[in-house]
Amino acid sequence: MIHFVLHDAADTVAVVVVEGVKAGAQLAGWVMDDDRMVNLAARQDIPIGHKIALKDMAVGDTVIKYGIDMGKVVAPIQAGQHAHVHNIKTKRW
Repeated sequence: MIHFVLHDAADTVAVVVVEGVKAGAQLAGWVMDDDRMVNLAARQDIPIGHKIALKDMAVGDTVIKYGIDMGKVVAPIQAGQHAHVHNIKTKRW
């Protein structure tokens, strides 16, 4: 079963594509561009359609999704944590 999807191997976040992801769950992710699978443990509950962090990120780091810059980290994020508006903001303002 695929739990999350990312486009580019350089992405730092991926999109959860199933309901019910709970902290501690072992997840499988599909890297679309490489057509390969990766594994990651969820550190938090993550709603469907939201992002999961694929690596540890510090405040000020750039978040990459779909191979492009989609914002900056405003609170530390660990791999497997929920990545959303509480820890990522746009660089536009």
